[in-house]
Amino acid sequence: MKLDTQVIAQAALNLLDDVGLDGLTMRKVAAALDVQAPALYWHVKNKRELLDAMARTVFVAAVDGLEAPRRGEDWQDWTIGLATRLRRSMLRYRDGAKVLAGTYVNDEAMWRTVELTLRTLEDAGFAMAQSVRVFPILLHYTVGFVIEEQARAGAEYDDNPYRPERLENLIDATRYPLTTALVDELFTADPDAEFDHGLRVILAGVAATRPAEAT
Repeated sequence: MKLDTQVIAQAALNLLDDVGLDGLTMRKVAAALDVQAPALYWHVKNKRELLDAMARTVFVAAVDGLEAPRRGEDWQDWTIGLATRLRRSMLRYRDGAKVLAGTYVNDEAMWRTVELTLRTLEDAGFAMAQSVRVFPILLHYTVGFVIEEQARAGAEYDDNPYRPERLENLIDATRYPLTTALVDELFTADPDAEFDHGLRVILAGVAATRPAEAT
């Protein structure tokens, strides 16, 4: 197999299920590829560049085949579809959301996705000053949601004292019934429905900033 940045990034992503992001090292990636660690540095100078390459792989996979809204498709539905694509791509890998957090995706796929998003919002009647804020909002919400979602799925989360079956020993439900209901909801809610609801709340706020003549 010819070694290049993409091959290295994919090997690193494949290792996440076993070692997690905190346990990922250049040496482990090299071992997975059956090469010596110095061979990697011809393609990625350090772990920072490795993480950027991993983030690029996750993002490019998410937006593969993404097109502009179909005729008559609502801008909110299209935007939710975009965020859902990104969430699913991150969920393919343990700590997939942490990989994207704080990294830089310098790729044509990123610029094309941003352009499509801005055009979609422009066509929906948003001014450019409003439109440019929407993509970062969506990205930050989606990455943050999946970071929390993946944390809940981690093995170490089994010891979390806030799990519903342990609440009776932690919170006095008689004194704090609303808090008890809230915590129970956090642990029992369907993540797909929870993600969709949060997006729609955000987009409702975005829609409220649209000029009145465009609504």
